[in-house]
Amino acid sequence: MSILRKPFRYNNFHAVYWLIGINLIIFAAAQFLGDRVNYFLTVYLSMIPVIVIEYKWVWTFITYMFMHGSFTHVFFNMLGLFIFGIHVEKQMGSKEFLLYYFVTGTLAGIFSFFVYYYTGNPVIALMGASGALFAVLLAYAILFPGSIVYIWGILPLRAPVMVLGYTALELIFSITARNSGVAHLTHLAGFAFGWLYFITRFGISPLRRLTGKR
Repeated sequence: MSILRKPFRYNNFHAVYWLIGINLIIFAAAQFLGDRVNYFLTVYLSMIPVIVIEYKWVWTFITYMFMHGSFTHVFFNMLGLFIFGIHVEKQMGSKEFLLYYFVTGTLAGIFSFFVYYYTGNPVIALMGASGALFAVLLAYAILFPGSIVYIWGILPLRAPVMVLGYTALELIFSITARNSGVAHLTHLAGFAFGWLYFITRFGISPLRRLTGKR
């Protein structure tokens, strides 16, 4: 068996709760411990291309996922992680889930680094768990293709429809709202790397799962 597909021994130690807790602690520290702490965390945890190049702060390809700029930013990311991540972790197991989460999130950060640097935005600060979260949304749709998700608690959509709809919206936003401050390309990268992860790691065709051709 290829090492790329060697499975972990299954266990569930509720990694989603740990991820949410760490995110909330860092956000609270940035907001309530003064401007110096906020500045320190923003500079040392966010992924800022020019700083990565000048100081080789490659750890920010990971730590940017734990830094959020506003309450709504962290709230909706953590809400999504709570709603969908728990089910994905339970299905995958905690070790596999963490590998999936950090691989997709890190690769989304690296992708964003090149996009921002070569499109003239080297001083932009990338922050937020959205890249990894969108990969989790994709995983949920692949693992639970028959699941019904209620948008705003009202509109029922099958999980694959929701994911494909989100992908289409992010593609549109990435083209029409480049300067909105929202890293739409990072979201798309999370989808893309999650898609590749399922093919490479599990030998699963996401397209077949999403279209009901198991």
